[in-house]
Amino acid sequence: MRLTPGSLLARTTLVPVVAFTAWLLVAFPLLLLGLLTPLTGLVVGLPTVLAALALVPRLAPAVGGEPDDVPWWPLVLVVLVVVVFAAVQVAYHSEQFVIRRDAASYAQYTAWIAQNGYLPVPQQRELIAGDDFALSYNSLAYYQVDDVVWPQFLAGAPLVYSLGFWAAGLGGMVVVPPLVGALGVLTFAGLTARLVGARWAPLAALTLAVCHPQQWISRSTYSEPVAQVLLLGALVLAYDALARRARPLGRWGAPHVLALAAGLAFGLGLLVRIDAMRDLLPVVGFLGLLLLARRGQALPMAVGLSVGVGYGLVAGFVLSRPYLEYLSDSLGPLLLLSGAVVAATAVAVLVLWRRGAPRLDRPAWLPNALAVAVLVVMAGFALRPLFFVQRGHGDDATGLYIGHVQEIEGLPVDPDRTYEEMSLYWVGWYVGLAAVLLAAFGVALLLRRVALRRDPQWALPLMVLVWTVCTTLVRPAITPDHPWASRRLIVLVIPAFVLFAVWFLAWASRYLRDHPAVPPAWARSVLAAVGAAALLVPTAVTAGGIMGYRTDVGSVEATHRTCAEIPDDASVVILDPSTASKFMQLIRGMCGVPTAHLNQPDPDSVRRIVGEIHERDRDAVLATASAEQLRPFMPPGVAPLHPFDVHTDQDPSTLMEPPSGAWRFNGDVWIAVLPR
Repeated sequence: MRLTPGSLLARTTLVPVVAFTAWLLVAFPLLLLGLLTPLTGLVVGLPTVLAALALVPRLAPAVGGEPDDVPWWPLVLVVLVVVVFAAVQVAYHSEQFVIRRDAASYAQYTAWIAQNGYLPVPQQRELIAGDDFALSYNSLAYYQVDDVVWPQFLAGAPLVYSLGFWAAGLGGMVVVPPLVGALGVLTFAGLTARLVGARWAPLAALTLAVCHPQQWISRSTYSEPVAQVLLLGALVLAYDALARRARPLGRWGAPHVLALAAGLAFGLGLLVRIDAMRDLLPVVGFLGLLLLARRGQALPMAVGLSVGVGYGLVAGFVLSRPYLEYLSDSLGPLLLLSGAVVAATAVAVLVLWRRGAPRLDRPAWLPNALAVAVLVVMAGFALRPLFFVQRGHGDDATGLYIGHVQEIEGLPVDPDRTYEEMSLYWVGWYVGLAAVLLAAFGVALLLRRVALRRDPQWALPLMVLVWTVCTTLVRPAITPDHPWASRRLIVLVIPAFVLFAVWFLAWASRYLRDHPAVPPAWARSVLAAVGAAALLVPTAVTAGGIMGYRTDVGSVEATHRTCAEIPDDASVVILDPSTASKFMQLIRGMCGVPTAHLNQPDPDSVRRIVGEIHERDRDAVLATASAEQLRPFMPPGVAPLHPFDVHTDQDPSTLMEPPSGAWRFNGDVWIAVLPR
């Protein structure tokens, strides 16, 4: 088969999701068994990934249908956008190891499993002071349970970032997220090429690449870049799987394999983020429609989805149980809703089996009503801040922080405010008002066309993206300062707005082409240029707020320096709660020494704990945020050391405007080594 631009574009844009899916399928069981090492990754993981890449992408139909429909320039531009994005993100990558928010938590998770290959994290209290009541072992994002410590989040992203750690240590780990973010842009280009057209893929890819949240999230070890590749890639795989008919019975072919891969990618999104469970509910309903349509892809996609979801549930309830218990108020209803959706879909399939899938073009007014409903809902989101002020974090610490940010910005102090009513405006900050309006018209028109059975390939993307956009905008459920809150938008919401906006521009361009008597012939080019500018200019202006600074620079070197100053046979006792919260897992996990927090660091308690450490034939190391806090506990002849000394930029926090510029970050750890 001749490799055309269309077929090469189709295969290239499948590589990220296929590689991630194959790796997670084998890496998670290795972690669960405590066997995750560079050797097992090489022996088991590498052949699996290579086999998947050799098999699955070649099954994808060419983008554009006929072999010569797609020229070379869209593929070249997409690759150029991806490469430039990756280069910029690597140049601006962060080094967040000090836990204040989730990026450092994931970095510590990654470093632990990459070096040790198992969970949970042992407290090693027997190497410090046994069961001494004055010591604790929990810290931010790390839960003390009996005699072990469990990380807060799910394993998917750390399993991917571990590859960078194995390749080049901490320095390698922190450059993997920029590369994953670039693969997200590539995957999104593939989805746009299939649903809109290859010639529009570069515009969509560039808009997402320029977008502030895409750049910001790709510079740190967050979970969203991995989730983005999996969920957008699952939509790409599903599109390719459904591009050809397949019978329910008979031999498996390319559509069945692609459908299985799509289901796996969807389900493994839950291995990365627990809130992906909500995004997967429309997939269950769509599988019911496939069954009613007697499509052979339904069973393999359902099997893949079940396996992937099973991985996610095991990761949550076995390796992150304390985290799920913390989320129980929201997770419990979501689990019940998920069970209800599965049951309702099964019942609907049984009831409608003989009649087939319901039709949305009957009654005749329904397609138009759906289009109008989209515009009404979007208007409701836009007007919501005029009528509602959402309140109720359910967390005192969050309220205190929001009140602090309000004071900094000169806003009325209202710590309980969640700002959820501003969610559509958040999207507008990052992609511009024109994108929001174009996307609204695009969704309205697409729903009408799908209801009229004109664009069936859009059914699943519409179900997943519209559901996720609506549920996220209704309740983002995140601390509302930015750029932090943009995490909720970047996996599917912002890509959805960009995709729908680009589709509407493409539709308008085709409309002018098919009605040449109405406008002059050059109107299509003008429309495309103006539309591209309307998407790119506001997006680029807001993105300027993240260009020019890197966060936590120097933390890699400072971590190495800290670990070098702590003897291998030492036990570390942290004396103040702030240092314990931020640095305990860094010292325990990255330096590989037993670490605990002394809850009440009075002289008698310190002497007792140090004595117990020395009785175990180990050096004692005291750690805190300043030399002054150490001096009351230091014997003569011992000098304090300041190995972790990082003073650099960190992300800002804004509430009523897009973030711009940086705040200051000060990270200090002073230690005193008390030899036995």
